Amino acid sequence: MPHTYSHLIFHIVFSTKERRPLIDPELREQLYEYIGGTVRGLGGILIEIGGVADHVHLLVILKPTILLSDFMRMMKSSTSKCANEATAGHFQWQDGYGAFTVGKSQIGAVRNYIRDQEEHHRKVDFRDEFIKMLESSGIDFDPQYLWQ
Repeated sequence: MPHTYSHLIFHIVFSTKERRPLIDPELREQLYEYIGGTVRGLGGILIEIGGVADHVHLLVILKPTILLSDFMRMMKSSTSKCANEATAGHFQWQDGYGAFTVGKSQIGAVRNYIRDQEEHHRKVDFRDEFIKMLESSGIDFDPQYLWQ
């Protein structure tokens, strides 16, 4: 086949180290803008971004030429430098992340879910949210390693 065709949409979730509430509203605006630029710089398209003080949700389209793990490594490295400048060196991302594929027909629902994070987390904490995402996606996990 002479051409490659893809439409790889991911809902990615990642948290601050030890889920510390480091992303205050002022940092959030700056960090989200920087994340958007980083996603574009890595050849991706940011569809939606949202979160709360201890974690971020991204809805992105990635090219098949970049591995998801490479994308996340470069994105987290770059954005942690930005956040550290704003927090006097007190910012770190947790090592892992969750990545879930999204079908085109699901984009609207996932966008709304990401936009509603502030309201959502008044009722559900991040730990319960993330476990539910893993379970509903059929991803096996060992609870003792979730938050390292």
